[in-house]
Amino acid sequence: MNINELIAIVKNKLESKISVENIIIQDKSFLHKSHKNHQDGKYHLKLFIKSKELSNFTKLEATKKIYNILDEEMKKEIHSIQISIN
Repeated sequence: MNINELIAIVKNKLESKISVENIIIQDKSFLHKSHKNHQDGKYHLKLFIKSKELSNFTKLEATKKIYNILDEEMKKEIHSIQISIN
């Protein structure tokens, strides 16, 4: 899977499961290319999510909800994910 396909899947899944006002997804994989544990085909994403629904949760609860929604992608395509919620 390429990064554009992954970003589209992540965006669609999050928007279908959470009330989202705005979402920006950035590929930050290039920052990790030289790391010892880097794997081709595994991406590092940064999410900026504006969601009244998620803002009602603690940071930990909101993060768990996102991880549960993206469970399949976390196992296969995403090496790490950074989440910013407002």
